[in-house]
Amino acid sequence: MRVMTEQAIVSTGETGQSVYRQPGWGGFALQFISVIVVYFACGIPGVAIWGETSTGAAVSVASSMAGALLVAWLWLRREGAVAIAWNLRAPASWAPTLGWAVLATIAIIGWFTLGSMLVEAIGLSTPDVEQVLDWVTQSQFHFILWIVLVALFAAGLGEELLWRGFLMDRLARLGGLRGRMWLVILVQAVLFGLPHFYQGLGGVIITGVVGIGFGWLRYRCGGNLWACVLAHMAVDTIMMSLSYADKLGFIPGVSS
Repeated sequence: MRVMTEQAIVSTGETGQSVYRQPGWGGFALQFISVIVVYFACGIPGVAIWGETSTGAAVSVASSMAGALLVAWLWLRREGAVAIAWNLRAPASWAPTLGWAVLATIAIIGWFTLGSMLVEAIGLSTPDVEQVLDWVTQSQFHFILWIVLVALFAAGLGEELLWRGFLMDRLARLGGLRGRMWLVILVQAVLFGLPHFYQGLGGVIITGVVGIGFGWLRYRCGGNLWACVLAHMAVDTIMMSLSYADKLGFIPGVSS
């Protein structure tokens, strides 16, 4: 797998010819804001129907992501950029893809521990996910619900299509960012981290660093998103499973 250059994302299709338009900053702002607005709007029915419960939260997260992905898909389809932005084609070899996914999973879980220690050391609060984990571990039904709707769909698949797919594709075409791989990675990481401000500045920093890692991985895999998707699915599934196993008393040494 080759490292994908910024120009490759922006200007080449399967034929190697320049086929995609270059949206300006105004067009990017319109697209990004529309996705965010729909994301929040689509989360309302789940909470309205089930309230601020485990089911309501899980359905709200999943429906929010479904709405956001639909709008993102419409923008990408309008410009003929779906295939390159949402590159989920089977890789030439699955072995390197799976290898990178495993390495990314280990690195991210390790970073959660190390990052929490670092932000606490500089006087910032660590992310508080107790409420979420309480919802996840409420019952076997809710555990499965959160794994399927959140860990696998909304986070694992949805966030990678939205942030590393749609957002990085948009950023890579903007004046001032074209041809600057690390700048694109950093901008998307900041935008990925900011929605976690409800977890405090420490949550923004920890999540932003994860965004940097996923952004680099997308480039490393030539634009193919499978390594990012599988790693993200694995991280969330492992963290939720550890919390549920702890609640059941299977691993007493782990604190939920």
